[in-house]
Amino acid sequence: MTSEKSPKKKRRLGDELLYRGLITEDQIEIAVTEQKKSGEVLGKALISLGFITEAVMRDILGEVQGKDTVNLGSAIPSDDAVQLIPKQFAQQYHVIPISFNDAQLSVAMTDIYNLKVIDRIRSIVGNKIEILPKLAGESEILDTFDRFYGYDLSINGILKEIETGETNSQTIESVSEKYSHPVVRLVDVILGDAIKRGASDIHFEPEARFLRLRYRVDGVLKQIRSLHIDYWSVILVRIKVIAGMNIAETRMPQDGRISREIHGHTIDFRVSAQPITHGENLVLRILDRNKGIIPIDDLGIQEESLMLMKLMMSRPEGIILVTGPTGSGKTTTLYSMLNHIKSEKINIMTLEDPVEYPMDLIRQTSLNEVSRMDFASGIRSLMRQDPDVILVGEIRDEDTAEMAFRAAMTGHQVYSTLHTNSALGSIPRLLDIGVIPDILSGNIIGIIGQRLIRKLCEYCKQPRTVTELESILLDVEPERIIYESVGCSRCDNSGFKGRVGVMEVLKIDDDLDEMIANKAHMVQLKKVAKKSGYKTLADDGVKRILEGITTLEEVGRVIDLTERLNE
Repeated sequence: MTSEKSPKKKRRLGDELLYRGLITEDQIEIAVTEQKKSGEVLGKALISLGFITEAVMRDILGEVQGKDTVNLGSAIPSDDAVQLIPKQFAQQYHVIPISFNDAQLSVAMTDIYNLKVIDRIRSIVGNKIEILPKLAGESEILDTFDRFYGYDLSINGILKEIETGETNSQTIESVSEKYSHPVVRLVDVILGDAIKRGASDIHFEPEARFLRLRYRVDGVLKQIRSLHIDYWSVILVRIKVIAGMNIAETRMPQDGRISREIHGHTIDFRVSAQPITHGENLVLRILDRNKGIIPIDDLGIQEESLMLMKLMMSRPEGIILVTGPTGSGKTTTLYSMLNHIKSEKINIMTLEDPVEYPMDLIRQTSLNEVSRMDFASGIRSLMRQDPDVILVGEIRDEDTAEMAFRAAMTGHQVYSTLHTNSALGSIPRLLDIGVIPDILSGNIIGIIGQRLIRKLCEYCKQPRTVTELESILLDVEPERIIYESVGCSRCDNSGFKGRVGVMEVLKIDDDLDEMIANKAHMVQLKKVAKKSGYKTLADDGVKRILEGITTLEEVGRVIDLTERLNE
């Protein structure tokens, strides 16, 4: 006899707090009594009595009401948003403008259902701008006014402040959390500017007399500005302080992590300091949780390849490998695959170095936070945790490869990455590491090779006809139209906006398994794979060119297209 589950009912605030063990029934009774006297809402009474913190209450209310919350304590102000709402209005109605993007204004409020205040905001900014209310604590908003409205938020203005004031590493360390200090604002503005430009990395590169600031946007480094070297020591100390690094250590490499609310989203920065000739080089990798885990159907993968990937993921045991150089989107692809298969019915466990994006329903272990553990010993440990699916950050050596294949042979589905130039190149690479052909054969489900290429800006790309050599390379008629980059204000004059993955998906069938067992040469493997419909990275790249998504030069920058001339 089966019984249908009744829909889950939302608990009232007091019941939810009791259920989570955050308060007791006695405290609820006291708060209700105070509520009757003062007329306050229950949540406010609990905070004023000291039974619960405002931050916890904010997050619980957000969950109960199904609304976004914002932690203003770590939020970085947006100059564009602040200029839209006058300070006097913000103070009167207890609202804080957080970010302004794509005609959407995010506003922190204590009461996100106050339509009167939302209408007043709309009357100030205009009906063309959408208002996105986010829940915040009242004291948080009151404490934030000075940070958002009291100081210059432009890089040039802040630099002028630093020039005219006394700033050194000792003062910045002692006032590290005071927003009045210009260096605190300077670092925050740089972080916010990088996010606004869509950067994936921020490079602080000291030279003999100046500091170079570069962003990596769509896979290509771009110099943003140069600062005098005198600024570097205080900027470095500030970043080290908020990243939890040792400011006294300058001769050894260090790693740290920063978490900030920027443009209404929680953004993590992985910080790496490296001693060089002119001091310390600093690189911040930007990890946007909202962009890191993308549904597999939204990755922009060609339909054939996507169907093949889903078919591979349906296999209950074996290894799926994702290959490509650093920065080719391997982690994003793996997370999307895990996100696609995760459910309450299976146990997914990961070993990463480090964990980049936290995911629910998945047990993630960061190797750099666990002493005396490498990938091989980590897999051995995970095997005792009753996993169904294991993700291994990277197969680097024979021990890791052996443990990964052992997990696959004992009924587990294993996902991992490998540094090779192509999907087929993974076979000789694994043989070189020390995996014997008999173990390779029958245990690899499939291999995905990928690169990231820049997409042409839709607003300024221009058509042109192919040259004679290009028509041979692309295997098209000489009159065929392709597109080239130009550059405009919308794409920061680069001609490109955003990136898309170019993929090759190699499903290992019985014929390939037999050839792998017999240590067949790469050329033979490729011939057999092509008979089964295998498309190379070059094939997928050419398809993107002919679809007008990118340029021939851009694909040639990351993929060797000359191999098509030999086919």
